[in-house]
Amino acid sequence: MNQISAHKVGLALGGLFGIGHVVWALMVLAGLAKTLLDWILGLHFLNLQYSIDPFSLGNAALLVVVTAVIGYLVGYVFGWLWNLAYRTAHGQ
Repeated sequence: MNQISAHKVGLALGGLFGIGHVVWALMVLAGLAKTLLDWILGLHFLNLQYSIDPFSLGNAALLVVVTAVIGYLVGYVFGWLWNLAYRTAHGQ
């Protein structure tokens, strides 16, 4: 395997995180979020008392931006570590 672009990995992971949270926000807007969480928790043998707050466009936008930035940072660090490991393994 070769070295990779840490920036491109960051963009890909940031995009994935952001898209995932856009889907979550749309599920909250459509009223489907609690049903999904109940199903996922049930698969883990959990029964929790919780509620889903009403949809807020401002919160949804902030959620998507923050998670996309975090995804970018995680992806960038992964790419940087990958390249460091590659250089170390190949004596560069």
